[in-house]
Amino acid sequence: MLCQFIFKNFKSYRDETVMDMQATNVDEHSSSLLTNEKDNKAFLPVSVIYGPNAGGKSGILEALAVLISIVKYPIDLMNLKSQNLANGRYLQCYPFAFDSESPNSPIEFTIFFRNKGIEFKYSITLHNGNVVSESLYKKNIGGKKSATVFERNSNEIVLGTILRKKINNLDVNAQMPYITFLAINHNFEVINTAVDWFTKCIILNYSYADTYNEINFIASMKKTLLQILQEVDIPINDYLLDFKNDDKGNKVLDSIRVIRKMDGIEYTLDMLQESGGTKKLFGLLPLVLLSLANGGLLLADELDANLHPKLLRYIIKLFTNNAVNINNAQLIFTSHDVTTMKNDIFRRDEIWFAVKDTDGASAIYSLYEIRNEDGSRIKSSSPYDKQYMDGRYGADPYLSEMINIQWDD
Repeated sequence: MLCQFIFKNFKSYRDETVMDMQATNVDEHSSSLLTNEKDNKAFLPVSVIYGPNAGGKSGILEALAVLISIVKYPIDLMNLKSQNLANGRYLQCYPFAFDSESPNSPIEFTIFFRNKGIEFKYSITLHNGNVVSESLYKKNIGGKKSATVFERNSNEIVLGTILRKKINNLDVNAQMPYITFLAINHNFEVINTAVDWFTKCIILNYSYADTYNEINFIASMKKTLLQILQEVDIPINDYLLDFKNDDKGNKVLDSIRVIRKMDGIEYTLDMLQESGGTKKLFGLLPLVLLSLANGGLLLADELDANLHPKLLRYIIKLFTNNAVNINNAQLIFTSHDVTTMKNDIFRRDEIWFAVKDTDGASAIYSLYEIRNEDGSRIKSSSPYDKQYMDGRYGADPYLSEMINIQWDD
């Protein structure tokens, strides 16, 4: 479970930025929160990020995706402890570009997350692809004391008591995270537990990601997948997977055929004949089900693209319904669809806005943080979508004035 993500000097985010999944003290939708009886802390099952184009919405997800890929990409290459969930790729890491200092300064990431009864704090600082510093701390959920797993400063690594007597070789490549090095070369329970959280994360970006992958269609989830398609009025009765061998002789998914039944007659169609919305939903739902089954984090840029608002609402409800989301999975996504910016769908602390200032630097804030002129918070009964479109929240997605275009002869 993601608790909090902090980053600095990444793409349009020059200053320290905090994405917080800890629930605030508001009453709405309290039954949807993810809790642990050992400490009674509550966390958000979903967060959505709105804002204008080029405001920095995608940058938040990219920062988190980069951190995940830094840790797990070498493991994917080694085919160890990884499910290769549609994101086995290394993502590039770029600093803020629009001043004289940031391009030559390190990029900083810190993440708090929980897995298997332990809360971890992992930090890594990078400069020109090399690890400047790195650390991992752990604390049992409900416990008071935090323990050092390791600390790294350039080439110097200091081990906590958990690992001190078990490791003799402290040499590691400057570009390799030490947490990843330990996961690949050793079998320590505390490292495996920490890395396991990263390997369960799923990253989807529809601007470049191939949403179809044979892992998307695990046989055990076929019945559930088809049932959901029927529930959202997409009458696909069955599907068939066709495979081929790639250049290396590996068996890979070649095409998908869907079976529809009309008037008692079965028709087989290539997935390419389906609508864009059906194709996206068919590629997305298996990964949603995997997240729910694993209790993982699903990151989705422009989740609303090619989806009817009712389908988007359905997917959100899968995460906010604690009778369905029994493993504490989480969904963070960007969206332009304000029709789902409703108080019957989201808590105020689940709605975030990304904006960019005149210096080209982005910042984020939640609806819960916004104050009215009298200092009061936005009410939970407010029409969020209307107030957003009216520019009340400071992240108006539309131009305040249309440009008067002058055409040449």
